[in-house]
Amino acid sequence: QVQVVESGGGLVQAGGSLRLSCVASGSIKRINTMSWYRQAPGEQRELVAGLTSGGTTNYPDSVKGRFWISRANVKNTVSLQMNNLKPEDTAIYYCKANVIEYGKDDFTDYWGQGTQVTVSS
Repeated sequence: QVQVVESGGGLVQAGGSLRLSCVASGSIKRINTMSWYRQAPGEQRELVAGLTSGGTTNYPDSVKGRFWISRANVKNTVSLQMNNLKPEDTAIYYCKANVIEYGKDDFTDYWGQGTQVTVSS
């Protein structure tokens, strides 16, 4: 079993910053990618940042230059630094880990429970 836990959400004024953290734990043999998604009320879940095991990052245009995903010093942990936040960034932010577990051959996606980010105007 694999667990994914996010932390660091909260309320911030427009133009402010927040830093989210995500840790994956459990029977993890290898992590392929770790990614952040968000879902606003009535909207589909969308990718906001991805990080491969090789260090390649991926961002949509809506957050490029404002959001940065990086590995933390703690094993299997990534952070999402969000700067110059806008009201339209308000959403629940989810972390996803794509992993191979011990005793298995295929990659499996595991999601965290989400953390709320609210940006006031």
